Amino acid sequence: QVQLVESGGGLVQAGGSLRLSCAASGRTFTNYAMGWFRQAPGKEREFVATIGWHGGRTFYADSVKGRFTISRDSTKNTVYLRMNSLKPEDTAVYYCATTRGVGSNRSGDYDYWGQGTQVTVSS
Repeated sequence: QVQLVESGGGLVQAGGSLRLSCAASGRTFTNYAMGWFRQAPGKEREFVATIGWHGGRTFYADSVKGRFTISRDSTKNTVYLRMNSLKPEDTAVYYCATTRGVGSNRSGDYDYWGQGTQVTVSS
C-alpha cells in the first residue's frame, strides 16, 4: 500500500524558511513524479511544485517561483520542499502527492496523497 508522510511544517515569521519532507513507501517510485500542493482555509487546493522522480525535472507555480525549491532523494524515496522568504499568504496545509509520468499541476492527475502538514506564517 502506498503511503506518503509529510513532515516539517510549523509556525514561522514572515521572511523565514522551512523545509518540508515527504517520505514515500509501498512501491517502487521510478517513473513516478511527485508534487506539492497546498490548501488555505476557505480556498481550493492549489499546485505548488512538481518534480520528476527519475530525471528531476521541476515546475513551479508562479506564486512560489524563486522562493521555493523542490528536490528529491531517490535513495530515500523522499521529496523535499525548501521554502524561503515565506509570506503570510503561504499559510496553508501542504500536501505531497504522487503521479505516474512526468508530473502535473492538476491535482486530479495525482493518485496518492499524504495527510498534509500545516504551515503558518505570521506577519
